[in-house]
Amino acid sequence: MRFVDEATITVQAGAGGDGCVSFRREKFVPRGGPDGGDGGDGGSVVIRGDARLQTLADLEYQRRYRAERGQHGMGKGRHGRTAPDVVIPVPLGTDAVDAGTGEKLGEILENGQELVVARGGRGGRGNARFATAVNRAPRRFEPGAPGEERRLRLVLRLVADVGIVGLPNAGKSTLLAALTRARPKTADYPFTTLTPNLGVMQSRDVRFTVADMPGIVKGAHKGKGLGLRFLRHIERTRMLVFVVDVATGHASEDYRQLCDEIARYDAKILGRPKVVVLNKVDIASGRESEFVADVPAISASALEGTGIAQLRAAIAGIMMRG
Repeated sequence: MRFVDEATITVQAGAGGDGCVSFRREKFVPRGGPDGGDGGDGGSVVIRGDARLQTLADLEYQRRYRAERGQHGMGKGRHGRTAPDVVIPVPLGTDAVDAGTGEKLGEILENGQELVVARGGRGGRGNARFATAVNRAPRRFEPGAPGEERRLRLVLRLVADVGIVGLPNAGKSTLLAALTRARPKTADYPFTTLTPNLGVMQSRDVRFTVADMPGIVKGAHKGKGLGLRFLRHIERTRMLVFVVDVATGHASEDYRQLCDEIARYDAKILGRPKVVVLNKVDIASGRESEFVADVPAISASALEGTGIAQLRAAIAGIMMRG
């Protein structure tokens, strides 16, 4: 399925049912009191986290979601039925934003977590609710309240433990395949990866989700290349794995460029644990010694599997320390 990380939909909750005006009509009870029931509440529109989903693509095919209104109250004190909620499944990491005001309504981070994005209207009271010692036969009732309606912008920011970042063609997807069972598309040209790929790394009895991000280029924080659209997917990662190609001869400069672009986007991200993978030592053996930076570095060949065990241990050690 196509990776879609933004969608705008219209959600409309149901109105509440009207209260009822009714009086008891029974044999030998000529002046029965009021017995109009309350209207039922309207259905709400709810988004719910589904760990099986990784894209908002389904929302491109249905742009409007509408809940039913509550049932009207009835005589003999019968209350109207509350309408069912409309539930929209979304992937974990989805933010819900009011498209009209820009207000963030909430976020979905856990499987089964729910967020009401349009609340159903409350049902109106029937005339039995308005009876008093002075007015024993009220004809007053309340209409149901309208349900909320809004344009909703859903933005997906992946929830992953480890984010793999690097320049185009640094070997990020090959590294993801080496660390996990994921099989992303790999090829010897830049921007092979156009969407984030997810995999699961097993270390002893612990599992970590690993995300391979599209290549970051100079000016990405301004939207250049795949830019801002995918930089946001590293916001929720707990640690970063920088992949630099030592065969280029300027691995240190590449690493600093990556750090600069991420810092310009959100400097707080760089404060998370990180490790550098000096990739492609199979074709540039010895050049890893030229790398200079104040960060742990591991020499590796994602293609041949060199250094992968050491990298797994480093990731597991950092993650288990919290």
